[in-house]
Amino acid sequence: MPHNSRRSARTSVRKRRFGPLQREVGIIGQGTCYIEEGDPASAITALRRGIDLGMNHIDTAELYGAGAAEELVGRAIADRRDEVFLVSKVLPQNASRLGTKIACERTLTHLKTDWLDCYLLHWRGQYPLEDTFAALEALREEGKILSYGVSNFDVPDLEEALQIAGASMVICDQVLYHLQERAIEHAVLPWCEQHQLAITAYSPFGHRDFPSTQTPGGQVLADIAKVHDATPHQIALAFLTRRPSVFAIPKASSVEHVEENAGASEIILSQAEVARIDAAFPLGPHRRGLPMI
Repeated sequence: MPHNSRRSARTSVRKRRFGPLQREVGIIGQGTCYIEEGDPASAITALRRGIDLGMNHIDTAELYGAGAAEELVGRAIADRRDEVFLVSKVLPQNASRLGTKIACERTLTHLKTDWLDCYLLHWRGQYPLEDTFAALEALREEGKILSYGVSNFDVPDLEEALQIAGASMVICDQVLYHLQERAIEHAVLPWCEQHQLAITAYSPFGHRDFPSTQTPGGQVLADIAKVHDATPHQIALAFLTRRPSVFAIPKASSVEHVEENAGASEIILSQAEVARIDAAFPLGPHRRGLPMI
């Protein structure tokens, strides 16, 4: 939702190395889930504005609109491919040895590009990881993808993935992570930091349930936002990306929202502010498995 008071990005979005890669990626990127449901011209303009601001990490998937989101991204990056760290995802039902290659070719066609910077298994499914990773490695050797990773993997899955693929081959885990869903901080986040995997936080504002200023937690965010001449959404992004392994990919369907998201990368929270947010949105018990939406 639009906000009246916000910090605009004065410089390019802050970047850091993405896991074991030598590539510098904006800590705030651009998600595209449901992007095809809005006005295409607005979506393309917003994505291009994000690239202008250094939000070079653009994430999509064959799942989103059955390829329609990928096609929109392809139009947005048509003359700017080299500026973008482009990520897409293969559905688990397509993740056999042959199916992964076919899905990747289809994704590349939708995006009108010759390569992906990173290709992810969207979540674990019926096919053995050995088959999926064999296909991903073949695609990497062919230059159709430059790296690969996983999404929605808990620690046991990550351990198995690394055992199969080898150290430093799986470069990231894309997971649900927002103020009211911090399950990854129990085990997944420390494990990924120990093994030098990047964490990509999807749905960093939750799913249409961002804390209202009428709630105690929302009031904490609003109070801290005033200090930084920022918005509560920007404070949430600053909190989620406070650790050097984490990147966030909020969706933004307007230039105004993109500029707001980009501005969050400049905010450095104090230890006291982090402690206040931590207390307002407690971590909660460690459950088996990871939540997904």
